[in-house]
Amino acid sequence: MFWSIGASVVAADFVTKWVASERLLPPYLPRDVLGSTVRFTLVYNPGAAFGLHLGAQSRIIFSVLAVGALALLWQLFRSTRAEDWLRALALALVCGGAVGNLVDRLRSARGVVDFIDIGIGASRWPTFNVADIAVTCGAVLLALVLWREDAGPTSAEHIRGHDTPLHD
Repeated sequence: MFWSIGASVVAADFVTKWVASERLLPPYLPRDVLGSTVRFTLVYNPGAAFGLHLGAQSRIIFSVLAVGALALLWQLFRSTRAEDWLRALALALVCGGAVGNLVDRLRSARGVVDFIDIGIGASRWPTFNVADIAVTCGAVLLALVLWREDAGPTSAEHIRGHDTPLHD
């Protein structure tokens, strides 16, 4: 499941960015989809989430950070039990999104293609893409899964089969 979900995210992200790059020209011109609340606006983000930019070296810095994050996520995946499909799903979403944006960042000096523009009037959320959706949903799901794991019974409680203290 991990590989198919991750690959599907990368493919969906690539296709939607390609369509946006071909159909939403010229860039930076909003096109209403659901009134002005949901718009498609082609933008190029040379930095990271929310327009974070570190100058001329942003592309290299964020690429290295993405590779490091993918290495950590891979370690989390390797420690995931086969029956823990929710954790695997969360990791696949985050990894697929990270790979999608990394490929985009390496492919073009202009930056990552973003095109989904949501807001009301002048109050807009930063423009994003399919990879960003996958990373966000996967990160929230992963946080919930890890929280659930951390809140679960301790090893000794699990061995005894109930939540009573060992010193009764």
